Amino acid sequence: MAADPYVTLGVARDASAEDIKRAYKKAARANHPDLHPGQPEREAKFKAISAANALLSDPARRARFDAGEIDAEGQEKAPPPRYREYAESHAGERYGGTPDFDDIFADMFEQRARANAAPRRGGDQSYRLTIPFLASIQGSSETLTLPGGKTLTVKIPPGVEPGQVLKLRGQGDPGRNGGPAGDALIELDIAPHPLFRRDGADIRYELPVSLAEAVLGAAIPIPTPSGPLRVTLPAGSDSGQQIRLRGKGVPAHGTRPAGDLLLTLRVVLGTPDPALAEFLREHPSAAGESPRKGGEWDS
Repeated sequence: MAADPYVTLGVARDASAEDIKRAYKKAARANHPDLHPGQPEREAKFKAISAANALLSDPARRARFDAGEIDAEGQEKAPPPRYREYAESHAGERYGGTPDFDDIFADMFEQRARANAAPRRGGDQSYRLTIPFLASIQGSSETLTLPGGKTLTVKIPPGVEPGQVLKLRGQGDPGRNGGPAGDALIELDIAPHPLFRRDGADIRYELPVSLAEAVLGAAIPIPTPSGPLRVTLPAGSDSGQQIRLRGKGVPAHGTRPAGDLLLTLRVVLGTPDPALAEFLREHPSAAGESPRKGGEWDS
């Protein structure tokens, strides 16, 4: 059973959405498997952190968890039987104002016996499963732990999206009198990634570069969902400029073509350099033309 998501993220139960977001980012960076390879305990903790964030960052699911309607894994909690509600429903109207519960139970058992006389398919069971961002891109096998302790292996195809439902045939409730078992319906949540953001089949990534790299150009190592690469940064690159790496987004699957990886450059000045500042004061033309020249700026 998953731990209390508030405890997992280290926030109070009355934490604001911003508090939860900050706590998740801090914990995710401290335990992300890409930043700590070969440390399975950090990978397990990252998955728990991602699942806790997926629950608490959704206002509706957080409210249901706080109300005790779902557990820390987002699964429904079975409500206790309410016989008085049955008696007061249409099914209990024939018993008059004061129901005879012995008659009600006898009738219920009789109806159940008739229903059980023929083979009957088992009911479907719905679950939610939070998976890592990279698993949703590349595909993987994930383990879903059910409330009773049973586990299911869920094969995640490449390129799944939030809210997509996977069906595991025969993993629902058992059938009756030889009837087939129902199915398990797995609705997917996808944990956010500290670096990547999905946009259809494309993946976007904000790439920080130094001033020297932007001015002079450089070959920069970058992470991608399919592994590290080196990208050539053209000399004279601007902050906000986009570089497209074709076919490095969501992989092709079936008839769907592969997406692209879109890098948006963000020039980071870093620690102020007195020598650079003095050079620009002595040679103002080295800074180039004003980016505000022309257009609306001159009006």
